[in-house]
Amino acid sequence: MRIRALVLAASGAVALTALAVPAAQAAPAGPAVTFSGLKVNSGKNIVVGPTTTLTVTAAYTVTKPASLDPNTFASMPVLYRGTTLGDDSDGLAGDDVATCTTSSSTVLKCTAKIQFRPKSSDVDIDLTNADAGSWKLGAFAVNAGGGVTYQGGLGTTKLLRRATLTADATPEPVKKGKTLTVSGKLSRANWDTNTYAGYGTQSVKLQFKKKGATAYTTVKTVTTSSTGTLKTTVTASADGYYRYVFAGSSTTAPVNSAADYIDVQ
Repeated sequence: MRIRALVLAASGAVALTALAVPAAQAAPAGPAVTFSGLKVNSGKNIVVGPTTTLTVTAAYTVTKPASLDPNTFASMPVLYRGTTLGDDSDGLAGDDVATCTTSSSTVLKCTAKIQFRPKSSDVDIDLTNADAGSWKLGAFAVNAGGGVTYQGGLGTTKLLRRATLTADATPEPVKKGKTLTVSGKLSRANWDTNTYAGYGTQSVKLQFKKKGATAYTTVKTVTTSSTGTLKTTVTASADGYYRYVFAGSSTTAPVNSAADYIDVQ
């Protein structure tokens, strides 16, 4: 979504009547505010599945002149891409403007909700696979004169596709020294089709934890097939747990499979 559309959506909070400025006129000045301390999702990566809307909280500080009435402008945090934050930036933001409380005559403490929708009734706000990856953080404020104040460079975040991973060691039980086959599958959310799909050619670690031990050790690294499947063999040595571990990628969240216990006889 273009940032300008977010500005228009935010305008109702201050009853704007002059957002459309004639080309021959200079753009009205935005509120004399600055933003700081922006945290989205408490600074953690934003991980979204294939169908369910995820809502996260953003918190930030607005600094303003003591003479500026906080009721005369509205603000909103945004995720954006591009060199600078402005009308033509691609952005992601919430449905509503921030709620702010007065900390002092010059400082407001603000929070806002941001929704990430992989599937909705409005295709214009749906996530697509191209949205996965790194985003910059910024915010804007809008006043009743139609002026907008943008501030980018307030940090970064990652919007990632949720992953799933399975592990199944066979046969069960197994005799010591015999061969175990450990199969599994790595899948990730596809926001274009709203399903989970196999994630191919990815490095995944096979790990083992001996019964009674407190930590896993890596046995080997396995590469998923083009459809995300995993299959490798190991020699059974002791009772314990096998699992697969995916460290994640630039677009996909890390994930560990559930552990599969093997009884070695």
